[in-house]
Amino acid sequence: MTSSGCSALEPYALRVIGDSMEPEFPDGCIIIVDPGGVARDGAYVVIDFAGDVFFRQFVIDGERRFLKPVNEKYGGFELTGEYNVRGVVVQRAGRRRSQHKHYA
Repeated sequence: MTSSGCSALEPYALRVIGDSMEPEFPDGCIIIVDPGGVARDGAYVVIDFAGDVFFRQFVIDGERRFLKPVNEKYGGFELTGEYNVRGVVVQRAGRRRSQHKHYA
């Protein structure tokens, strides 16, 4: 049996690009994503939708699902049709310990 490296269910790191998630996640910060995490209301998620990949806050309103940026100068949108949750953000890393934050 051969090993293919990292398991598809192991957490991985991504660098945030842009300011749509500021001030909680500034441009250039590193987030740790758990692909096995559950996308609950208010969770920060990485999602495939409409041919793009988004990092946004997941909002549940009854049967409706939305993606919302933290930065108010950007608009959110409803997830209509199929989408795939790639993972849930469980940690924000930074150069200093004071910049580290965990999410449930």
